[in-house]
Amino acid sequence: MKTRSRFLKYGVLSILILLAVPVGLYVYMVLGSDNSVLPESHGKVVSQLFMGDESNLPLIVGLGGAEGGNAWASNYWKTQRDDFIQQGYAFLALGYFGLEGAPKELDRIALEGVYQAIIAAAEESNINRKCIAVIGASKGAELALLLASHYSAIKTVIAIVPGHAVFAGLTAAMNTSSFSLNNEPLPFVPVPWSATPALIKGDLRAAWEHMLKDQEAVERAAIPVEKINGPIYFVSATEDEFWPSSEMSDVMMKRLEDNNFAHYVQHTAIEGDHASPLAHFDAIEDFLNTYFRSKSSENCGEPL
Repeated sequence: MKTRSRFLKYGVLSILILLAVPVGLYVYMVLGSDNSVLPESHGKVVSQLFMGDESNLPLIVGLGGAEGGNAWASNYWKTQRDDFIQQGYAFLALGYFGLEGAPKELDRIALEGVYQAIIAAAEESNINRKCIAVIGASKGAELALLLASHYSAIKTVIAIVPGHAVFAGLTAAMNTSSFSLNNEPLPFVPVPWSATPALIKGDLRAAWEHMLKDQEAVERAAIPVEKINGPIYFVSATEDEFWPSSEMSDVMMKRLEDNNFAHYVQHTAIEGDHASPLAHFDAIEDFLNTYFRSKSSENCGEPL
């Protein structure tokens, strides 16, 4: 009996020590980080433009997520990228962190830097600068919605498994905003200590559910989607293991309804996990061809 009691005692002690090490390291990183200095290469992005020989092309901008780099310029997305080009679009693949020439981490990414790169591409002679749409997935959807809510030149947003607010940057300490505007970090939903066990276990969904309990912070950091100057398509996942994208899409739909949003908006919840909506680009293509592009007008963003 004494042996069993001693075993349980030391077993519990070992577990507490194992938990204390990462928690202590996290505390050290939070207290030791200097948030007064903007990240190196702040405001810089890397982009690559793809297009055919036609003129007056509507521009689609592709934004990757937490994986970093320039996902839309990779061979993985070549088939879909080529599909857009064959359908008469120009395509701008834009990387905003995690590659040479851009910030190392997703930390206070400058909206104005991303927007300037979009406008520079839109000034190409073959592109119709009045027709700009952005597609983003996950953290890229968070960015796409933010860009469109601040810059009216963006006429349509495709938000795949999106968040409805600005969340913490993807740094070791997770104590800064993901995005900034004019060198000022945007309000963000902080990571509470209660989310630490879930983060240690790798249960991101549970960690986000802890974050979303802070309703005041969520309201301060909410993306003002009602300011977007055109149609919006939310594509979420019903069993999203990263964050509750379907529920957050519903919150944005309600916000748009409450603000009498003037443009067409749609939410499609795909059965499956975080990556499942990526198999449904046929629906996204239909949405863009119906609600974004108009061959009869110089402007985009309204039904034909």
